[in-house]
Order: sequence, then C-alpha cells, then structure tokens
Amino acid sequence: MTQRVAILGLGTMGMGMAKNLLKAGFTVTAYNRTSAKAAPLAAAGARIAETPADAAREADIILSMLSDDDASRTAWTGEKGALNGAKQGAVLIESSTITPAWIAELSGFASERKLHLLDAPVTGSRLQAEGGQLIFLVGGDSGVLERARPVLAAMSKEIVLLGPIGSGARMKLINNFLAGVQVASLAEAMAWIERSDLDREQALKILCNGAPGSPLINTISARMVAATYDVNFLLSLMRKDLHYAGADAATLAIELHTAKAAEGRFVDAVSGGYGNKDMSAVVEPLRPK
Repeated sequence: MTQRVAILGLGTMGMGMAKNLLKAGFTVTAYNRTSAKAAPLAAAGARIAETPADAAREADIILSMLSDDDASRTAWTGEKGALNGAKQGAVLIESSTITPAWIAELSGFASERKLHLLDAPVTGSRLQAEGGQLIFLVGGDSGVLERARPVLAAMSKEIVLLGPIGSGARMKLINNFLAGVQVASLAEAMAWIERSDLDREQALKILCNGAPGSPLINTISARMVAATYDVNFLLSLMRKDLHYAGADAATLAIELHTAKAAEGRFVDAVSGGYGNKDMSAVVEPLRPK
C-alpha cells in the first residue's frame, strides 16, 4: 500500500521535496503557514491542510522542513500541532536544521504518544531539493529508518544513518558551521580583492583552482560576482545556523570562535536588508555604496 505522507513547510526546500514525493506516487498532504504559497502544490495533486494536526491525521509519515526551533515547536506541539493529529505508530521525520536539544525534547513527546521519530536534516539547497538529490543525515532507530526509507529515497541521492536521535541534527550544524565560515571568509576576501588593484577574475581563478577552492567557494564566488541573489540558501538561516552551532558546541565545552566571527558578518548583512536574499549576499555590506 502506498504510504501517505504529510509535509509541514513549503519554503525553499519543502516545496521541491513535496513535488518529488508526488512524482514518486505518494499521497501527499501539505501544510504551510502562508496557505497561498501552497497553491502550486495543490495544482500538482496534493491536499492542502489548514493546520499541522489536520495534515498529520491520516499520514503514515509526517515530515517537517521549517526554519528553526520555534517554527518546529509550533508545527509539532499544541492543539493544532502535528503530534495532536498523528495516528499511533506514525513515523515523524524532522528535517529542519534545528538544535539537538529540541530534537531530544521532541523525541520525548513522540515516545509519550507511541510515535517514532527520526531527525533527518539534509545537505543540499534549493536545486538539490528540486532535483531529488539531497543527502539525508539521519539520527534514530535503524528499523524506523527502513520504514521511512522509500519516502526519503524519493527526495535524495543518499541516506546516511549516523547514530541515535540527535546525531543528524548535530552533524548538520557541524556541516553548516564549516559552510558559513567559508562563505563569510570568502566575502571578506572578495571585498579585499575588489578594493585593491588586483584583477578580480584572475584572483578568483587562482583561489578557486588552488588550495582554498571547493565546490562551495566556486559556486558562491560566482554568485557574489554576478550580485544576483535568488535564494538557494536563505542568508538569515545561515546566521541562525551559526548561532545554533556555537550553542551546541558549547554544551561539549568547545567555543567556536570562527562561528562567532562569521555570524557577525551575517548579522551585518541581515541589518543591511539582505536577510531574505541568498547567503552569498553576505558580501554586500563590505562593498562601497
């Protein structure tokens, strides 16, 4: 029997993920806080629910892809939350980039209701979500993962089981910590190059092809040069992720000095009005006006 899937959140990532579930033949019910944004998914064959609880009611798998701890808590808990609508035995998949602390709390709520939770954030951005090329970083029970695997496989190129609940959330923060620091340092390097007498194209070719080069540096430097900031990864969310990374590392007595510095660059960009742009726009406050 085809699994029935509820998806909570149709933002930059969630919309592409939901469309891939429909393409794979799953019955999809979706909830989005701004219901008008759900119209394209309704046209593709999904049912649009008025509340997370309504979306979850008949679902075998309930997946959340939201912005932060607060949004996740709101979607899962309370009278209108998905936990209140979920049927006994359903599998919950939290794919938002959130803190291990909130995942641990959500796991307790799920266990009380005889529900099964996986934390399964993803690597990849909008293009990978649309193309079904995400990598799921999973924390939780291997047997529960096998139940959810067909759903995750429809949206991904790889599914990695990392360990117990919370492992996926922590790995995602480590991943985004390193990405955010690279992007912030690239913004500073870009400004340094642009204010000097160096040829920008030549300088970036050296950096991208040399030791500092990486897929991220190559992609983000091109976006900074073009200064077109259509969202692949929302700038304000990288600021949040760096903050969460620092807080989680602190629970293990590690101070992420570079995360603090990088977060400062993203804070400046948010203050400058770039929070709703792609994270590559972090360079803009460093450019002369």
